[in-house]
Amino acid sequence: MKRIGDVIKHISIPIGPDRTVPLAPEPSAECALCQDAGYVRLNVPPNHPRFGSIVPCSCRVRQEELLGRQKLRDLSNLSSFSQYEFDAFDPAVPGTGDAYDVAFTYARDPRGWLFLHGPCGVGKTHLAVAIARYALEHQQVSVLFQVVPDLLDQLRATFDPAHGVAYDERFEQIRDAGLLILDDLGTENTTPWAREKLYQIFNHRYNEGSPTVVTSNQELRMIDERVASRLLDTRLTTLIEVDAEDFRRRGRADYVRGRRR
Repeated sequence: MKRIGDVIKHISIPIGPDRTVPLAPEPSAECALCQDAGYVRLNVPPNHPRFGSIVPCSCRVRQEELLGRQKLRDLSNLSSFSQYEFDAFDPAVPGTGDAYDVAFTYARDPRGWLFLHGPCGVGKTHLAVAIARYALEHQQVSVLFQVVPDLLDQLRATFDPAHGVAYDERFEQIRDAGLLILDDLGTENTTPWAREKLYQIFNHRYNEGSPTVVTSNQELRMIDERVASRLLDTRLTTLIEVDAEDFRRRGRADYVRGRRR
């Protein structure tokens, strides 16, 4: 005998002598594995210690990864640097060719650390942003671009004992980004709190070997020794000295500094 529910599913409602409107079919699930529940039981033998455990489905993991990438993209605010592309950088300017070549190579395969060091106005930020934009477009990786003083301001804004979760989440987003790009290291307010937060970020990514790009115009002795030590580890870091004129002052009659010697 058929169940009444099964019978009702196949009933058509008459609306005229020769016309009927079938009942709408049940919507199919987008994920065949979890039926859109977002979670599945762990597929392990009955004697496994985690038998019966509920874990996120692969579809949910993908959704969370995409959401995480979008959050980092929003934090990066790269729309403010829309003109900073590799195509807009002129590697023919004396002192910038090597930096351009290394940065473009790194963007195509972000591994290890890249440290762009040199005075103001030589194109370090341009190349750093170009790496971020290229990686977002061509690499399956979460990317976060931050100016170091702004990064610390964001952390301070969320650092409240009454709202610790927000701070922890923001700190983990920064620390665990697939590709982290930090601009203007050394220009931050060097309070003990700021130095400790930066050290924690650098130390974690150093230990993990996570892809990281850093720019700075500061003398290395002005950077926290613990951070500088990791930045200068040639086993992990490619250091590029960008030795060029300040593009903002290039061509001015009163600009006599020239390139660094």
